[in-house]
Amino acid sequence: MAAVRVEEVLAAAEEQEAEKRRSVTVEKELELEFDLGNLLALDRNPPAAAGLRGAGPRREALLRALARDNTQLLVARLWELPAERAGGAGGPLVARLPEPAFRLPREKPPPRPRPPTRWEQFARLKGIRRRKRTSLVWDEQAKEWRRRWGYRRAGGDPARAWLAEVPAGADPQEDQFARLRREKRERVARNELNRLRNLARAHRAGTAVPAAPLHPTGHQSREELGHVTRVARVSTASLGRFQPRLPKEPAEPPSRSGGRKRRFEPLLGNLAAERGRQLELLRDMGSKKPVLDITRAVNKQLRQEEAEAAAAKGKKQSQRGKRGRRQQRPGRSSKKSGARRQQQRPAGGGTGG
Repeated sequence: MAAVRVEEVLAAAEEQEAEKRRSVTVEKELELEFDLGNLLALDRNPPAAAGLRGAGPRREALLRALARDNTQLLVARLWELPAERAGGAGGPLVARLPEPAFRLPREKPPPRPRPPTRWEQFARLKGIRRRKRTSLVWDEQAKEWRRRWGYRRAGGDPARAWLAEVPAGADPQEDQFARLRREKRERVARNELNRLRNLARAHRAGTAVPAAPLHPTGHQSREELGHVTRVARVSTASLGRFQPRLPKEPAEPPSRSGGRKRRFEPLLGNLAAERGRQLELLRDMGSKKPVLDITRAVNKQLRQEEAEAAAAKGKKQSQRGKRGRRQQRPGRSSKKSGARRQQQRPAGGGTGG
């Protein structure tokens, strides 16, 4: 066994001690700029140009040492921040970071400003400013804050007040309480009529109209039970995709609208099918022969024929109206001239013998 020299042991111990001190102590000529809110450290010191030349292991070692030193300085600054225990005494030690000082660039461009509506343009032109009204107002009678509109609003219902003011110019003998009740019934009826009109307009436009509530009864048909089951299934956030299925129930859950659901191709799927679709698209774009859409052509021809028929019908009606006015003018003039001659004829009538 070879003898170990004392100098070698002391040199190894000194190297280990220096390595320990080096792991926590870093010296820089220029102080680093820190942005603890973004966990960012900016090093202004120029690196050794000779060590960065080439792509050998020396360059990698130099970069690793530089990154370690800067990380050590950043961690030392983080430990200087006030820390606290999260979730009690046994929780992890956390530090509250300050506000970021360095503005990071956006990942996406800023959204474009929304163009003003016609009402906004009119309000800007006329100088109209929007003032937001609070929903709560002070009720002097009840001495409390109440809603401005709706049930138990401030001021109460005028029809139920014990005192009613007679308007200027009204009949003093008229019952004002009966008038207020009549006006309230008219408002309720008008609101109900407007609601029914809105439902009818939505039904004509083809939009969804709120269906009648589903009440369970003792005798329900198979179609009603299926409809109730389908509505209950699609009422979940996943449209019934993760709900347990009943016996003899289709594997694909129905959509919320009851129609065909749009499907999108996966981003990572069959590459051969994707290549075939792209090649077919390029083939259609490069071919000189135009692609004929039979349905679109037939619809265009039908619209053109309907427009020609409507134009011919309107022209025929206009000609018929002109002909009728021409035939009617002589009759009117003869009737007027006859009436004038009747007025100019003497009262005795006839010629003297």
